[in-house]
Order: sequence, then C-alpha cells, then structure tokens
Amino acid sequence: MEMMARFAEGDRVRVDIPDETDPEHSRFHGDHGEVVKVLTDDAGTVTGDDRDSQLYRVALEDGETADFRWRDLRPPIDDSTEAEN
Repeated sequence: MEMMARFAEGDRVRVDIPDETDPEHSRFHGDHGEVVKVLTDDAGTVTGDDRDSQLYRVALEDGETADFRWRDLRPPIDDSTEAEN
C-alpha cells in the first residue's frame, strides 16, 4: 500500500522544530521554502510510523536546500496580508 505524502512537490512549507535542544532548531526553525522533491526510505520500518518513510527536500528562501521529515514541516504562515500593505 502506497502512503500519501503530507506535502507534494511545489507546496510552500514552514520549518517547525520546537525543540530548542535540537541542533537543527537554530539553523532552520521558522524558515519558509518550497518542497522540491519527495523522497522515500525505510525509516518507517524502524520507527513503526509509515509517515517517517517520507523525506521532503525543501528549497529554503535563503537558497539552501535541506531534507526534513513530516514532523518538522507545517503549512506556511500566511503573510499575504503583509504583502498587500
């Protein structure tokens, strides 16, 4: 059975790593970007959660590209009202 990805290529996302002790928190927390590729691996067999087998490659606004699991990504904060002002 194929699992449906939480996000798809082209989706805009926000990185959300609330654990301040996570080494990636200070580097990525709050950044926005676009999913450029959805990869799969066998992490779900290790964790027991099929969602962990999805790895999202995100092109961040600062030009960096990084890979994240589903638990580190959220829909973007809507800043469209700021753009109108």
